This record gives sequence, C-alpha cells and structure tokens, in this order.
Amino acid sequence: MQLTVENFTVHKKFALRISRGTEVKSTNLWLRIEQESIEGWGEASPFSINRHRPKADSLRLELAQISSHLEQFHPLQRQQIKAKLTELKVSSAIQAAVDMALYDWLGKKAGLPLWQIWGLDCDRIVPISVTIGINTPEQAVARLKNWQDTLDFKMLKLKLGNPDGIEADRLMVEAVRKAAPQTKITVDANGGWNFADAVYMSQWLEQQGVEYIEQPLPIVLDHQLLALSETSPLPIFVDESCFTSADIPRLAKSVAGVNLKIMKTGGLTEAMRAIQVAQACGLKIMFGCYSDSSLANTAMAHLSPYADYLDLDSHLNLTDDPFHGATIEAGRLLPNHQPGLGVTRCS
Repeated sequence: MQLTVENFTVHKKFALRISRGTEVKSTNLWLRIEQESIEGWGEASPFSINRHRPKADSLRLELAQISSHLEQFHPLQRQQIKAKLTELKVSSAIQAAVDMALYDWLGKKAGLPLWQIWGLDCDRIVPISVTIGINTPEQAVARLKNWQDTLDFKMLKLKLGNPDGIEADRLMVEAVRKAAPQTKITVDANGGWNFADAVYMSQWLEQQGVEYIEQPLPIVLDHQLLALSETSPLPIFVDESCFTSADIPRLAKSVAGVNLKIMKTGGLTEAMRAIQVAQACGLKIMFGCYSDSSLANTAMAHLSPYADYLDLDSHLNLTDDPFHGATIEAGRLLPNHQPGLGVTRCS
C-alpha cells in the first residue's frame, strides 16, 4: 500500500483556554493509504497532557520513518500492521491516523459505512456537548450566546481549573448557569484542582445542578481518586488519567467513567477494546477530542452508539475545517451512509 501525508492547519473561532494553557490553532496531519485504487483517510493531531505539546513536524517525521515499513502490507493485514507499529514504538496519534485510514479503506472496499459493518444502531447516539473554555464570567456568557446562535445543543461542558483559583471557577459557573438555567452542564477541570478544592467544588457544583466532574485531579494524584469519589456527590470521570484499555482496570474502583479519545487510544481498534473493558468494569463511557477536524471526529462518531456522553465538538469551533463528514441533527453528531468514514474534502 502507498502512504501519502500532508499537513493542514486549522484555526479556532474562539480560543480554547484550559488549566494548562490556551490554544488558537493546530497543525494536524492528513494521511492517505492507497491500495487497489481505493484511498483510506486518517488524521493525526498533536496533543499533550502536560504543557509540552508535540508539533506536526515531529509527527510527520515519525510517519516518514515508518512508511517504508508499512508499504509492504495490504490494508487487510491489520494484525501484522499493528504488530509493526508496536515494534517501532509509534506514537498514539500516528497509530490513530493509520488505524483510521485502514478502517476507511475497509469500508470503501466493502461499500458500507463503518457503523453498519459493526452492526451499530445510530438511533442510540446521544447529543454532543459543546465546550466553553476558561473565561471571565462575561466572556463565558458571550461564548454561550454564540453557541446558542450556532447550534441546537443539549449540554454544555465548562472548562474549570482556572489558575486564579476556585473562586474564579465559581463565578464563571454561576454566570453560565444564570444565562442557561435549564441546560445540562458538565465540568472538566483538566487536572487543575488539588484534593481539597476538588472535594469542595464537587459539593458546590452538585448544588448548581452539574451532571459530573471530569479529571478534577492531576494524574500524579490518581491515588486520591477513590477518596474523592467516596466524598463527591457527583460522578467522577477521568481523561488524562486514561489512555487505553490497559489503564481502565486500575481506575475502575475509583471513578464512574472514562473519557476515550481516538488520539489517546491510537485508533478505533483500541477504542473499541477500551469500550468493552469499561463496560465489563461497569463504567460509563464518554468520547472526547483534541483539536481534531471533522475527519477524526467522524471516525469516533461511528462508535458513538456505545457512548453515554459525547464531547465531539472541536470541529464546530474551527473557521477552516477542510473536511466534511458526520452532521449535526437535533444536537446529535450522526455519521452518514457513505462507505468507510463517509468523509469528503471540502471544495
């Protein structure tokens, strides 16, 4: 099979600030795998759970270094390809792009969308949440208004863990709750609280009608998650603490759910494995994203019938998304009936 890769840069309509910093744009990779005149598409987007984010150039160099190792395979030789990627110690973002492209190729070869190949029921897909980053109360309400003018959404995710402290978090939540009294709200601290603040905020956020808290503690405090869950009246989900299915058993007794992202899991294959392990452990499942375009978010949308919560909104905050795939209907991100991922390049 032949591999082709190119960079593309996407810009956010609204800068997204989380506890670790602010992002206004991202340069991602578009991978194309060709065999038998069929192209499979995949995406790799740089991400980090700390303040040191890799760049697209390093990902592209990584792909260039492994391309010669992969060209010997046919897209249907998935097990051999996975073994080679593991042997080469390929990053999860590059693994995600390759895995995504292989599934896209498979669906196009079969003439069927992935959700149909997997026998999934798209009627089970829940509405997505839309995200408001760390802001002043006034800015948060303005961002809320823009979302309201743009989309018929059913749930909000508020980014908390403001470096200015939990009082700044409280003021933002109060402003958004007042402006959207009937909207379901979840919060994501991105590891921005210590244990004492997390305990306090869990009690206070429950009074604000918040649904759950995501990643309240930094990963170095994973050992405190059980004590927090026993204290918190709200369910605790983890994101940065959980990359693949291998992480789930150690977390299972400490949290209520896990946030799975295609760039963390290294593709749809491992995402499905993580779903099954999480289900076996009795955990809720959320899908999330980084600065992914419609390509990667559409890929995850094909697995969305398995998810209890969906946070696949990054492409909705882009001014220049180069792809078109899953579409929004009544707040739900739905894959289409086209073969493979069902993603096309915007003209």
